[in-house]
Amino acid sequence: MTTFAESEQQLQVPAEVQDLLFREARTANSFSSEPVTDEQVRAIYDLVKWAPTSMNTQPLRALVIRSDEAKQRLLPHLAEGNRAKTETAPLTVILAADVDFHENIPQTFPHNPGVKDNFADEAGRVEFSKLNSLLQVGYFIIGVRAAGLAAGPMTGFDAAGVDKEFFSGNNWRSLVVVNVGKPGENPWFDRLPRLDFDQVVETL
Repeated sequence: MTTFAESEQQLQVPAEVQDLLFREARTANSFSSEPVTDEQVRAIYDLVKWAPTSMNTQPLRALVIRSDEAKQRLLPHLAEGNRAKTETAPLTVILAADVDFHENIPQTFPHNPGVKDNFADEAGRVEFSKLNSLLQVGYFIIGVRAAGLAAGPMTGFDAAGVDKEFFSGNNWRSLVVVNVGKPGENPWFDRLPRLDFDQVVETL
């Protein structure tokens, strides 16, 4: 059986980076008042934009909620248990799938811009954009951790209400709401168990 230390040594990044991104990273449920800067948000995006999506379509879109006015518009659409921590978070990001992602294919897939025509059916685009955007949601959370911040992703919200409130002028569909910041007082629940390698991985 491979030991923890042996597994750690198989990875190229230093152990402290492994810990920062995964082992010691936690979902935060409270946040300090320390602000998250525009420069940090840009740095997170400029890192995670390089991660893969199908045909490089990059359908994820992000609406950064910073002002009190915008926060008050969002709060009624969240599950009650998610409101207080969102109200006190220094930054909240609505991550959404752009159903019209195909309009950017001539830019993102320039060697074959005609692929855009394969996405004429909106129902197919909805499923494609959701799958690839959810990949990017995962990348975003890791990017937040790479910036030395904590992420608090939430799916407990009224997506239709959020879309009507914030995305009536486009074809974005909200997927996850993420609070971002430095952890506050008692930010963590107890660490829950993970499945072991042999429970998850099969080799043929």
